[in-house]
Amino acid sequence: MKELHCVGLPASWLNGWLAAVGSTVLSPQLHLRWTRDGTPYAVLSTQHADPATVLLSAWPTQKELENLPIRRLWPNASALPRNVTVDAFAERAAAARNHPCSWTLSSTITDLHVDEKQNVAHGPFDPPVPKGLTLHDRLRKLRASPTVDELRQSLSGTGKRIESNGLGFDITRMGSGADLSKKWIDPVVETLAFFALLLFPVRGTGTDAQSQRGARLSTIQRGWVKPRASREPPWFSWPAWDHPLDCAAIDALLDAGRKHPKRRSAVKRLPAERLRAADCWQIDRLGKRSGFGIHAAWRSVRYKAKGSADTTRGFGAERLD
Repeated sequence: MKELHCVGLPASWLNGWLAAVGSTVLSPQLHLRWTRDGTPYAVLSTQHADPATVLLSAWPTQKELENLPIRRLWPNASALPRNVTVDAFAERAAAARNHPCSWTLSSTITDLHVDEKQNVAHGPFDPPVPKGLTLHDRLRKLRASPTVDELRQSLSGTGKRIESNGLGFDITRMGSGADLSKKWIDPVVETLAFFALLLFPVRGTGTDAQSQRGARLSTIQRGWVKPRASREPPWFSWPAWDHPLDCAAIDALLDAGRKHPKRRSAVKRLPAERLRAADCWQIDRLGKRSGFGIHAAWRSVRYKAKGSADTTRGFGAERLD
């Protein structure tokens, strides 16, 4: 196997982890594992060819990005602004059903939960941003078309950054919290992170927020947990593993490597400060191996707004020991 060590994609960085996974989504030839360093980072590999070249050959064109099913306008279907009605969602889902990237709809919004205005719910990886920009608007603005050298630089952590809000959920795009620093992102990493959403579909509880029961239930996105009897917002957890896995194997690991469903209910009752990696994932330990090769895990930590007028969104990370 030919390997590419991506020190610029540490597992402790949510966008870095998503970008590494997104690489395997774009190219089925790529396999992903994580080192066992103090801060594990991604290692991409292929059977014969250079991983960077393989990834670049699978890179979407700007035209392909423009024509994703989540774009605002689509032939013979209603527009999809930030606030999407149930009817508009149903029309778009039917019109784009045979599109190879139809998953972009199911990984961002769902009609299985609607709000008080009868708009469909958005997943946590599709946060609101100023000016009513949609996730597709944000993706289009990235306009990432790297050369192989530029791709290598981004994977090594030395890629060119641009002034942008990106997809809108990476905490590292922000500067100092003490001032109004501009936001800077690596468009290559952000684009790769977007394609990881294939593995994280959004679902709902089949409820209406106008009902009393629905008001207590909301959207469910794969990998996210809402603590019971707690005011803490939902959090996302993710693992690092030893074995080189392709996209299909990562998909399986995200289910098989989690704790048994009976144990996951216990995880929801634990306060965040008491969570451990072993509570969420089947961690391999010396002398006791689960067979999944998972050796570390993290959970998301939300940005805390400075006040009611602060509309900033972002997710940091906390290692689960």
